Formats: sequence, structure tokens, C-alpha cells
Amino acid sequence: MAETFTALLCAHVLADFLFQSNWMVANKGRIAGLAAHGAVVLALTLAVTGSFALPLWLLALAHLGVDWGKAHAPQRGLLPFLVDQALHLGLIAALAGLSPGLWASGLWAQILPLPPLLALLAGLVLATRAGGFAIGMLMQPWAEASPEGLPGGGRVIGLLERGLIFLLVISGQSAGIGFLIAAKSVLRFGSVGDDRKISEYVIIGTLASFGWAMAVAFGTVALMSALWPLGIPDLTP
Repeated sequence: MAETFTALLCAHVLADFLFQSNWMVANKGRIAGLAAHGAVVLALTLAVTGSFALPLWLLALAHLGVDWGKAHAPQRGLLPFLVDQALHLGLIAALAGLSPGLWASGLWAQILPLPPLLALLAGLVLATRAGGFAIGMLMQPWAEASPEGLPGGGRVIGLLERGLIFLLVISGQSAGIGFLIAAKSVLRFGSVGDDRKISEYVIIGTLASFGWAMAVAFGTVALMSALWPLGIPDLTP
């Protein structure tokens, strides 16, 4: 079951956060945009699992149903985003529970290191790319307080810090997160001076970004513990 869940999760993460274009997002309320995204979801689900089983087609159809509902929801922002992703995760968990042998019957079942590698890929994308969307939605109400800097600089910083946190946790170096926080505090908070609005904006964004990355990283570790051991060395001193 863990292998099936991991493969389905990875396919979903890739479809929603790497291979979904801005046009698809903007046109999800229309048949063309929804169909294009659905084709990507189905193609990735079949490719990652190495299977053409009927339940996978039904999962892709259910995915579109959730997206259609979100596109026509009256609200936008972080809460609808989280609800949408929770529904997708629930569908994936339900299918993995009902059809746990989907992975074992697929083309890639004999490649034992593949499921943990898929878990790592899904976790990294969730920590970095998905985290960027979530933190951006969280900070949107206070966007006017955002400190000026390089165009897109804050987005790149967020991607890098969440990626580093993910790698630190995966390698057993969670204590290094404290040094990362200290380094960012020195570099970032020293530049905002005594402006309370900017300071609070930076603190909220930083804590949210770190918290998201840590939650995803520890979740990935928990998922990988149920899969074939990948042999990542524990660098804990």
C-alpha cells in the first residue's frame, strides 16, 4: 500500500505544482483548461505507476471534479488551497487503501529503490514549489508591507531555504535548521531596521516558510520509513 500511495502522491504533486501551466490555472473553470490539466494528471499517474488500471483513470476523473469545485468556489486564498490539497490527498489515500496492489502490478514494481526516490521527489516539490504558493497566499493580505528588493528575490530565497531545510531533515541534520534561522536573522532583520510592519512581515513569512518545510520533510521521512530503505546516510554526529 505504501508504494501505491507514494506513486500516486508523486504523480499528483508533479501534475499540480510542476506541469500545470498558468493558462491551466486561469482556465480551470472552463472545459478546455480543465481537460488540459486532466490530461496531464492522467498521463503522469499512468507513467509514474507504470499501470493502465481502471482505478487510475477514475482517480484522474475525481481529481478534475475536485478542481472544478475549487474553480467555482466563492473564496480564494490559503484555506481553499489547503482544502483542495486535503481532498486530493484523501482520494489518493482512499485509492491506495482500496487497491494497494496497483504498484505491484505495474511495470516498475521490480525497481525497489524507485518508491523511496518518488517520495523524495514529491517531498522536495511540496516543500519548495507548493510551499511557495502556500506562503504567498498566507502573506497576500500584508503584501503592501513587503520589503523592496530584487525582483523575485524573496521567492528565490524562500525556495532555497525550504530546500535546505528539507535536505537537512532528510540527512538527519535537523539541528542545522537553527543555524539557518540565525543566519537569516542576521542578514534579513538587520536590513529592515526599526520598521515594525516590515519586521513582522518578515517574521511571519520566515516562520511559516520554515514550518511548512519542516512539516513536509518530517512527513517524507515518515513515508520513507514504510518503503524499501534507500540508504541515505544519517549525518547526525
